[in-house]
Amino acid sequence: MLLYPVFIQLYLELVYNGHEDAARDFYDKFSGEQDDYLQEDLRQLSIITKKQHMEENVHVMENFRTSKYVIRMSRDSYTMLKRHLQATKKNLLLNLIQEHLYVDVFDGLPRSKEQISAVAGALGGEARRESNKTKVFYGLLKEPELNVQLEEEEEGAEGEDKPKKKKTKKELFSRKAKNDPNAPSSTRIPLPELTDSDKLDKVQSLREATKRVKVTADNLPSVCFYTILNAHQGVTSIEIAEDSSLMAAGFADGVIRIWAMTPARLRSMKYSNELEIIDKEADDVLERMMDDRTAANMKLMLGHSGPVYASRFSTDRKYMLSCSEDATIRLWSLLTYTCLVCYKGHTYPVWDVRFCPQGYYFVSAGQDRTARLWVTDQYQPVRIFTGHLSDVDCVQFHPNSNYVASGSCDRTVRLWDVLTGNCVRYMTGHKAAVQVLCFTPCGKMLASAGADGLVLVWALHHGNLLAILSSHTDTIYTMGFSREGHILATGGIDNCVVMWNMQKVAEQVDSEDLSLSTVHIKTDVIEQPLASYHTKATPVLCLHFSRRNLLLAAGPFVQT
Repeated sequence: MLLYPVFIQLYLELVYNGHEDAARDFYDKFSGEQDDYLQEDLRQLSIITKKQHMEENVHVMENFRTSKYVIRMSRDSYTMLKRHLQATKKNLLLNLIQEHLYVDVFDGLPRSKEQISAVAGALGGEARRESNKTKVFYGLLKEPELNVQLEEEEEGAEGEDKPKKKKTKKELFSRKAKNDPNAPSSTRIPLPELTDSDKLDKVQSLREATKRVKVTADNLPSVCFYTILNAHQGVTSIEIAEDSSLMAAGFADGVIRIWAMTPARLRSMKYSNELEIIDKEADDVLERMMDDRTAANMKLMLGHSGPVYASRFSTDRKYMLSCSEDATIRLWSLLTYTCLVCYKGHTYPVWDVRFCPQGYYFVSAGQDRTARLWVTDQYQPVRIFTGHLSDVDCVQFHPNSNYVASGSCDRTVRLWDVLTGNCVRYMTGHKAAVQVLCFTPCGKMLASAGADGLVLVWALHHGNLLAILSSHTDTIYTMGFSREGHILATGGIDNCVVMWNMQKVAEQVDSEDLSLSTVHIKTDVIEQPLASYHTKATPVLCLHFSRRNLLLAAGPFVQT
């Protein structure tokens, strides 16, 4: 726990004081004894061999020197450490620890080696205790009251089954309308009001929920895999719409392709002179606005000048966001299939972008070490989330839209409050870059995964690690929870879709008051997934559970 930060500080002290040969010998002798996942950081450190290099490599020095490395240690252990260093007259080490490290001392029993290694790995050390003290409103917002005539849907059903089906639907609807005691106020942040089309879509979603298959450990979901063939331009991202009606793929040449996943073909809106003669009072005015002459199974979107790293559909499927290596974010209309706005704010490539579940807001992540919150009708971001020590690779909105999670190359996961812009949770444990984040549908937990092939599950109530899921052999790029949150599906470049049982982890959160102990948390290490489905040569870039709990997966076929 202490060896790595002490090694770095001693090496930098030698370089700073002009002992270049001694610093080189010191590095060669002890760098190999550090953990494997730290070797990339040490390679960055090895380029600093002179005092001049320390002044030129500002970013590297920020990571290793400016920010104090955080170590959590029991009071007994810290007292014994200080006594040992004083007794052996190693005052240099003691001064170095007190000057360049932040030792967060806690009362109680020392942690075991397993507990320490589970949360080790972050570039800046562990989380300080005060980092996770802020109250987080992780509950869901109350669903709007909708006048849904669910009983009328069953008139064609058989007489014996009709009462049972009606009762099930009423129970489902009433459960949605309950207040969550852990939910934020509906006015905590300004959210757009529901339009008539949004309400119709929610009604349709409720109706489909009545036909949903309940998936559990004993009843796994079916998987439908879409493979993109002959993608010579190189597929860089894939996304499936919330209602599973559209799929978008971004390519290395800057092109975005959108496919219809239903029999309905994709149509563009008519030109303005043709729209003027349409009867605006007609019941089917939206249908009349569409041009049948433009109907196609696939649409092409041109605008980016570099690889497209993410494309995301809005909840109402009228808009799509995309981000690229060209450092821009574009908002596209899915009625005209043209670019509406080009947002410029990041100074380097933008790795990820996400729409808010309620619309209007979206968040982006970039190589400039920031995540940024935007609104669709402004050119500049309304919040800039800073604190990560390296690229922010992925972002995700909480289901209640009040929080944003970010994952970074500094091997940490942070949770940001949209209202204040502050970091309210700081979570460490990954041993490589974090590539994907996913909240449970209930909003209580967050799953993160990345280049270390591990899935870590966190409790938002206190920010502690609940479970480590270990089965993948390479980078994980996509995750998805089933609609009830009982099953977690993960996929990546090891050409594999893996399913995990999340019911036990969820029961642990519900049954125990984990906030009573924020140090000695029992972390489940799960190495046996429920199922694993391998492809021949197709990395998994997208996983999505449909409204009826069919798992949709997609990826490009890679010829070897």
